[in-house]
Amino acid sequence: MEKIRLKQAVVVEGKYDKIALSEVIDAVIITTDGFRIYHNEDTVKLIQMYARKVGIVILTDSDTAGQQIRGKIKSIVGDAEITNVYCPVIFGKERRKLHASKEGKLGVEGMSADILREAFTRAGLADEEMLVREPVTKQDMINLGLNGSANSSALRKRVAVSLGLPDNLSSNALRDAVSTLMGREAFIEHITQMKGDET
Repeated sequence: MEKIRLKQAVVVEGKYDKIALSEVIDAVIITTDGFRIYHNEDTVKLIQMYARKVGIVILTDSDTAGQQIRGKIKSIVGDAEITNVYCPVIFGKERRKLHASKEGKLGVEGMSADILREAFTRAGLADEEMLVREPVTKQDMINLGLNGSANSSALRKRVAVSLGLPDNLSSNALRDAVSTLMGREAFIEHITQMKGDET
């Protein structure tokens, strides 16, 4: 199958993620070497340069560490063009490792080519023309009960799981994800339907 060609640079955590992803996409792939991005000024400058010139795509593992690294990447590029791609939460162990990760979730390197392709497709990156979707606003998150209320955290977790996203996303991270994956209208409809099913 033909690789997905991207103008943006894709940022992943490690070299094995890069190897797995290079089977699926034709693009510049930058590795953070895990948490080394917090101390590696050269990698930070490289990511910032690509973010300014062509935009970046962030694809990290679906565990807590992956979300922290995703947050760090976002903080260093400011308001540059970012597209978030998320792998589904799948429990298991990568073949090259003796033990599963601390949270027992497969990382990017453990995903099949089909799953990785689907993740990029969901983010609107598999077509020549990138899908442009109306973003979900902070006010939408409040109105939907996903931010600022007593049960916001639990509701965010249920919503994330229902969409196949990591269940530990912050309000801002969930908003970024659904803005990319489905857009405002579809997201509001999804929440409304989900709440209706629960009553």
